[in-house]
Amino acid sequence: MCGVGIMKQQQSLGARLASIEGHVTAIRRMVDEDVYCIDVLRQTYAVERALKRFEAELLRGHLASCVPTALKEGRKSEILAELGDVFELARR
Repeated sequence: MCGVGIMKQQQSLGARLASIEGHVTAIRRMVDEDVYCIDVLRQTYAVERALKRFEAELLRGHLASCVPTALKEGRKSEILAELGDVFELARR
């Protein structure tokens, strides 16, 4: 990661990932225990939303720190291509 506020963002992202891991572990346990399908689905949807929030926070940090750094270093076309690739992935 690059730029200002890296440590704070890394801690926040790490906490989000730990929470997601906990939810996935709970989902596995629910499946192993043959919990009602709809209850499992509710948990999987919660994980999807948590991943979306993680992605948004990661992208926000990238746009705030890595992109300006790359622009200052004269890597405009590289960073624009990279962002285009990421947005294309998000649309799939």
